[in-house]
Amino acid sequence: MDTKQAIFEHVKTVLVDKFEVPVDDISLEATLYEDLDLDSIDAVDLIITLQDYTKKKIQPESFKQVRTIQNLIDAIQQLLVES
Repeated sequence: MDTKQAIFEHVKTVLVDKFEVPVDDISLEATLYEDLDLDSIDAVDLIITLQDYTKKKIQPESFKQVRTIQNLIDAIQQLLVES
């Protein structure tokens, strides 16, 4: 079972490597769209990348309420727990 810290580290790596987000901008409170300047296409790419990480099909509906990094980590952990 991945811990929230491990998920956070993975998300941070993905955001830096794939989306060129400055590492200093990434915190649990950071909002994906406003603070990190991701757009809807980036969000889809992020979900696809996270599917590879979780080895689970992610339903876009489960990410509709995701606004911050903390929301994202919680959603990923929930997905891992449900299986």
